Amino acid sequence: MSEFLAELIGTMILIIFGGGVVGGVVLKNSKAEGSGWVVITIAWGLAVTMAIYAVGSFTGAHINPAVTLGLASIGDFPWSKVPLYIAAQMIGAIIGAAIVFLNYLPHWRETRDQGAKLAVFSTDPAVRSPFSNLVSEIIGTFVLVMGILFIGANEFTEGLNPLIVGALIVAIGMSLGGATGYAINPARDLGPRIAHAILPIPGKGGSDWGYAWIPVVGPVLGGIYGALFYRAIFVQEFSIAFWVLSAIMAFILVGAANAEIKKGKTVGNQLEEKIS
Repeated sequence: MSEFLAELIGTMILIIFGGGVVGGVVLKNSKAEGSGWVVITIAWGLAVTMAIYAVGSFTGAHINPAVTLGLASIGDFPWSKVPLYIAAQMIGAIIGAAIVFLNYLPHWRETRDQGAKLAVFSTDPAVRSPFSNLVSEIIGTFVLVMGILFIGANEFTEGLNPLIVGALIVAIGMSLGGATGYAINPARDLGPRIAHAILPIPGKGGSDWGYAWIPVVGPVLGGIYGALFYRAIFVQEFSIAFWVLSAIMAFILVGAANAEIKKGKTVGNQLEEKIS
């Protein structure tokens, strides 16, 4: 199997299982309707595990542009292959989303909530605050890529690595995912969002393109920084890219915190005015 086809199939499998569980939970008259966040996070972890088992022997199963870019940024993956991998991941994600659409054909017309329909394909924040939403995606993907490198630095019984990575995804979802739905993967969000825009989903509404840049930019920044941070702190190999991105991360984090503090003060002042 070619590397392109492997990454395409791996990402397709990821979205079939991952998008599929969201469909089961949020679409009306599904037998899994309302089963909740724990079910979603566990299924996404298993989705990653199955994708790695399927194509890991061919490409290492990046199935995520943030992982591909992170590994390339520290010299563990050739930059010349990055476009090929990302193209395959995007196409695979779109195909996977289309398969999820076909699986739930009768349920789209049963579901009136446009947001629920979009949630099957892409993420959205629990509280819409772009700077803070960006930070959440950066942190989640930072932990993901650094965690993958942690796992790779240890010796497990042959065949168990995919399960450990899957457990990492579950942990990220349960601990950090409540803020934005934890895309932590540009292809996972953008590919299915494109599918949502072009598929004939009854009463689907808009694809929320105003938010779409966050689950792309956040994971890219977080993935690259996670790899550079691991290499700098744990391997003691510091680079100019690490220091530059550290400064950018500090600016983003401080800016997001400051913005939320100002919002909090504004709300507080408004409440005081109402009381008085």
